[in-house]
Amino acid sequence: MRLRDYTPRGYNARHILILIVPMMVFVISMTLFFFNTHVQQVNAKLSRSYAQELALAAEQYRAHPENWADFAAAMNRRQIMQIEFSADPALKNPPPGQPCCEQLGRELHNFVGPSFSYAFLPETDVIEVRVPQANGTLVSRFDRKRVVIVTAPQFIGWSLGFSLLLLVTSYMFLRNQVRSILQLSWAADAFGRGEEAPDFKPSGALEVRRAARSLIRMKNRIRRYADQRTAMLAGVSHDLRTPLARLKLELAMLPKDHDAKAAKADIVEMERMLDGYLAFARGEEGEQPIEANLTAIAQEATSHLAQRTQFEFVGVGPVTMRLRPLALKRAIANLGNNAADHGKKVRVTISREAGEAVVIVEDDGAGIPPELYEEAFKPFSRLDAARNQNVSGVGLGLTIARDTARAHGGDVTLGKSFLGGLRAVIRLPFDVDAHGRTREQDEDDTIEA
Repeated sequence: MRLRDYTPRGYNARHILILIVPMMVFVISMTLFFFNTHVQQVNAKLSRSYAQELALAAEQYRAHPENWADFAAAMNRRQIMQIEFSADPALKNPPPGQPCCEQLGRELHNFVGPSFSYAFLPETDVIEVRVPQANGTLVSRFDRKRVVIVTAPQFIGWSLGFSLLLLVTSYMFLRNQVRSILQLSWAADAFGRGEEAPDFKPSGALEVRRAARSLIRMKNRIRRYADQRTAMLAGVSHDLRTPLARLKLELAMLPKDHDAKAAKADIVEMERMLDGYLAFARGEEGEQPIEANLTAIAQEATSHLAQRTQFEFVGVGPVTMRLRPLALKRAIANLGNNAADHGKKVRVTISREAGEAVVIVEDDGAGIPPELYEEAFKPFSRLDAARNQNVSGVGLGLTIARDTARAHGGDVTLGKSFLGGLRAVIRLPFDVDAHGRTREQDEDDTIEA
């Protein structure tokens, strides 16, 4: 059991959690410390001060009852306390209020004695204390603030309010930082798919800007490398086509009784190989994604198979998604041609599965051993031991198909066909979000987190 299994996965949520937990711990700890130490101590001192003054007044009444009126007037005039003597026996009963202030009761018991009663009068926010005497009752009334810190709840409220304000401010700041990271992720995915991101500019914190500039430089280096490779192969192709054209001309000028079919077939095969190399190097990099019907593209890419083998196409109707039509058409055609080259029956199926468009191309040929599935995707790989050696090709069909699928955020996998041969499956995600992330990529990030 790990802590990260119970914590949020998102960058933004984790930072909010980092803010909330220490803040709540701080506020709760501060509140407990404030009430258990400062508030209680201050309330005890205030209650003790009042209890001592009331005890002095009671002693003054008992010692000099003839001077009590002047003493009480002096106390009231100096606002030390509001106190009076009443001969009404009914006042010996507890005042009609609410119980209050346990600390005050303890201090009164210590300094005045056990014979007293007091209560809080909420309508006037006043505490009334009654001390029975031999011939009457001493009655003292004072504001509750005299013995209780009534601003403590306000202090807690202000603390919570400022904490909430700090949290909102931090969230607004973090949201801007997260937006920069999401934009960087979106640009990286767009560059990986071969798309331009003209609106992308380095923003956010210094580290994020540095990563964004490094990404742009990396993209430019890769683009220059790809352009140089394509130009080199295009030049090689052009240079080789010239002598091939001369060879074709020389073969055409040979006497009619001379058998040149084998030589002409070799030249055609060499031209086809050059086209394959150049297409692999180019990678359909200039094509931009558009909304298109995958079912129609697959039908168009495999329609010629009916002339070569027993062909079956199974579709679920229009499957509209964002893709590169020419690149995907070439990828499906490669898989279809491979299936037709090695089997007598080919079936192409289009379906939807859990947010994905799935293209399945299968045949009834010899198939490939499972341990060689990944080997088959390597460029120029020819698994002649498992497939027919007489089949022509340059070993780029599966490579181009996988590169195209991955450029769309998906992948190509191989498996055992229900027809008995090889089964190639292209999976393309529908749900690419506004930042260029697919659900599968988010799940991968979650697993790796």
